[in-house]
Amino acid sequence: MNNGRENFKSVITLWEDFLTQNPQNKLGEVPVSFYFCDNEKDANECAELVVNGIKRATATSLWWFKKINKPLPRAGDQQIVTDWNGNAKAIIETLKIEQVPFNKITEEFAATEGEGDKSLKYWKKVHKAYYEREMISYPEKFSEEMIIVCEYFKTIYPQ
Repeated sequence: MNNGRENFKSVITLWEDFLTQNPQNKLGEVPVSFYFCDNEKDANECAELVVNGIKRATATSLWWFKKINKPLPRAGDQQIVTDWNGNAKAIIETLKIEQVPFNKITEEFAATEGEGDKSLKYWKKVHKAYYEREMISYPEKFSEEMIIVCEYFKTIYPQ
């Protein structure tokens, strides 16, 4: 995953601009920056959806968190969303986390995630393909019962 080191200056600039306008913010250090998805087209589209307030959730497999030994997100976490090239686009804040089996994801969640036509059918198709790609180098396989970490967030600072 590209954390945008070549464009880290844009991440710092966005964060400093945010702190100037929001001096009450309690997070002192620059938060984690990342892009959504595993390809340039989708990463850039998702960043724009966040900037425009359309994408207000994301869905990461619990498998991924365990596989890379990363802590689960928590309400109040702040992160910087970038495009594929690491250009800072927005700051988001996690509102709530739900762990839901893939086959129990709702139409409401799919719409909140805001991608494609916002339907559950579209969500299941693209996310199943994504999770399968994510797991391809490992012995584990995608399952309809696998747990998805549904992270709801709000955009607190678009560029």
